[in-house]
Amino acid sequence: MEEKEKIPVSVITLVVGIIITIISVWLGQNHGLLPEQASVQAPLVDGFFDVMFTIAVALFLVVEGTIVFSAIKFRKPKGDDSDGAPFRENLPLEIFWTAIPSIIVIGLGIYSVDVYRQMGGFDPAGTKVAHVSSSELQTVKSGSALAAPLIADAEGMESEEVATKEVSKYGFGATPEEGANPADVVVDITGIQYGWLMTYPESGVLAGELHIPVNKDIQINLSAQDVIHAFWIPAFRLKQDAIPGKDTQLRFVATKTGEYPVYCAELCGAYHGAMRTQVVVETQEEYEAWIEENTFAEQPQLNQAVAVNTADLSESEYLSPYANEMGIDSETLNQIHPN
Repeated sequence: MEEKEKIPVSVITLVVGIIITIISVWLGQNHGLLPEQASVQAPLVDGFFDVMFTIAVALFLVVEGTIVFSAIKFRKPKGDDSDGAPFRENLPLEIFWTAIPSIIVIGLGIYSVDVYRQMGGFDPAGTKVAHVSSSELQTVKSGSALAAPLIADAEGMESEEVATKEVSKYGFGATPEEGANPADVVVDITGIQYGWLMTYPESGVLAGELHIPVNKDIQINLSAQDVIHAFWIPAFRLKQDAIPGKDTQLRFVATKTGEYPVYCAELCGAYHGAMRTQVVVETQEEYEAWIEENTFAEQPQLNQAVAVNTADLSESEYLSPYANEMGIDSETLNQIHPN
């Protein structure tokens, strides 16, 4: 009998390689492991993650597939108690499985550095202030992030102008395209056990959640009062430590309106898991309305802004609103105390 013609090993390897490539590429693009993208920076991170996931799937299929195939193909025949066939090391194979992982790691390292560069990781500089006159210093709010360094510099100079100052920070600053352009909105965020305090220097608004306008360049200045915290917005693919005594920064552009969770991603104490808030991305009009509403609510003369000054009212005027709510009128009073 004629032996059946065997399929060449090279053809089998090619077909298996094509199948593994198709599976790994499809899973790399359709894994569904990441939350919704809601920032300009998110696609950069997701693209890098997809490449890593694709490579991981391919390696898993190759390694585990080889193990399963070998376990079936070269299993010991029943009743065979002899030793296995001796073999020597295979130098080309050793070079191959050392070179391929090295190339993959180096390639991923270069890719990650490029993503880091595009996100502004190499230039996390603070806001630049140039030639601010002493008269303009009066317009800077004492609670703003710029007030302290400006006043300190002005006191130590005879000239009426303050030299250009650039505060070095850690984190993600402006992208290469944005360069040294100032951010549209600046928010100072302080991490404490166990919450986030948001301060808007331009308006003086204080809040427990982050409100930002959509499609605007946002700069977050992070700090911590007690221990290290980590400000993490999964939908934006951004996470940055808030370190006591160190300035850190996040700069990004949100692309979708909505509410997105914010977590502390650094174990900071017993109630670390409860250190959560949210970022509210809204239209420019909604954001301005929110700022105006909160600015109005935080005015110091609240007795004139939101309520009547009760100290100037008589007893009857003071009790009148409560009497109306209880349904008490002059007729009811006459029945209780007839004249």
